[in-house]
Amino acid sequence: MSVLTVKNFNLPTPPAIALRILEVIKKGDASFIELARIIEVDPALTAKILKVANSSFYSMPNSVHTIEKALSVLGINITKNIALSFAIAKDMRGSDDTRFDFTYFWKRAVTTAVGAELLASLLHYKNDELFVSALLQDIGVLVMYLSRPEEYSQVLDEKRVSGTSILGIEQKVFGFDHQEAGAELLARWGLSETLSTLIRYHHRSDCPEEMRTPVNLLHWSAMLASIYYGLQSVEKVQRLKAEICPIFRISAEEIDTLVDSVAKKSLELLSFFEIDPGEMKPFSLLLQDANEELQRINLSYEHLVMQAKQARAKAEELAAELLEANNKLRVLAFRDGLTGLYNFRYFQELMERETSRATRYHLPLSLMFFDIDHFKEVNDTYGHPAGDEVLRCLAKLVTTTMRTSDIIARYGGEEFAVILPMTDMAGCRVFAERLRRLVEDMKMVIGGILLRITISLGVTTCESGMVSMNKSQMIKAVDEAMYLAKKKGRNRVEVRELQP
Repeated sequence: MSVLTVKNFNLPTPPAIALRILEVIKKGDASFIELARIIEVDPALTAKILKVANSSFYSMPNSVHTIEKALSVLGINITKNIALSFAIAKDMRGSDDTRFDFTYFWKRAVTTAVGAELLASLLHYKNDELFVSALLQDIGVLVMYLSRPEEYSQVLDEKRVSGTSILGIEQKVFGFDHQEAGAELLARWGLSETLSTLIRYHHRSDCPEEMRTPVNLLHWSAMLASIYYGLQSVEKVQRLKAEICPIFRISAEEIDTLVDSVAKKSLELLSFFEIDPGEMKPFSLLLQDANEELQRINLSYEHLVMQAKQARAKAEELAAELLEANNKLRVLAFRDGLTGLYNFRYFQELMERETSRATRYHLPLSLMFFDIDHFKEVNDTYGHPAGDEVLRCLAKLVTTTMRTSDIIARYGGEEFAVILPMTDMAGCRVFAERLRRLVEDMKMVIGGILLRITISLGVTTCESGMVSMNKSQMIKAVDEAMYLAKKKGRNRVEVRELQP
């Protein structure tokens, strides 16, 4: 069984318009007119870029009315990065649920990008990639959740309870962290090496020396955003001053002004991304409101500290109990109690997601069903406990032969299903035949008795050119193929091709 690494992790393809922009940029001789024509194909994207170009964020002396004008004034790099930012944020925005708040993710990402741009201006640092680097520095989190929501929910639960670094928890659960996932994604998409390197090191102190300044700017921009979206905001402002002021000879008052500007500029830019900013206020106003509230409540400092300690102890206790309960519920909800494989319910959810992803990004997707031949005879002859052990042994064998990207579920009784993302028909048939032989050769000693089994397999594939395939069609086709294998004598692989 292969080890899960970021290299073999399922990573999404870029949005179509982003792909066309990147292809033009890669040529090295991209013209304003060629790039403008690509962007202008999308009226909504065009309108957003013009709004940004004319906003107080860039403070242009004259109005910008065309994309060509935006390109000439802002430059190809900045305009390209603005366009990519809008395209990526629009494409990678799922539905908010109880486990992951997509709106919060992008709200914080936009605020971080604004903070990076304003801080770079304050420090007189020029870097055209900085805005998009800050916006996408945590894109790996989104990729990991979208690809493996159950596993990443475990990461988020443990982070909330333990308060430890999310990087360490990601490494424990996945074998890599969101820095690596984000860097690999942007590298595969063909974005600049500088950008992917910044993402790879944005949490690390061991970054290449030449990247030290932009990495520090990403770190400080994330801290600026966390002032508005996290806890201990006052402490973070003081920490910013302690880290920045001595190095760049910036006054504490300039940092205060910067922090307030982040809120004001973010409100404007969030509207362009069509993200509700909520009740976002400049930090100075938040402090004023907090001081007025404390005076109104008129509680002593000692009383507040005691209440906080008691509340924190209770919260930690409840959080630990909740994590344990969530882990148990996760297992009960999505795992088969006998084999430990995913159950029928979770298989249905995964198939819905994988077929949508395959048709959306024009990727092949294969599905395989198999069940044990003459399994009723095993139960009738040796008893149901022996039959249960056969199912467990088979599940273990299949699990050890799969790729990490493949997904196996117990479909029901002695029937199993395997989803094989990014696998064409030829690859699926090879895997199915290999599995059939391995099962045929498997020896099981149960209760002192040697047992041998065979399986009948059906396979089908949604090829990369099929744009209208759905889950039900694939399940129907693979089910028919499996029963054809049984009808033709069992212990064989049969294929049912889908019609485009």
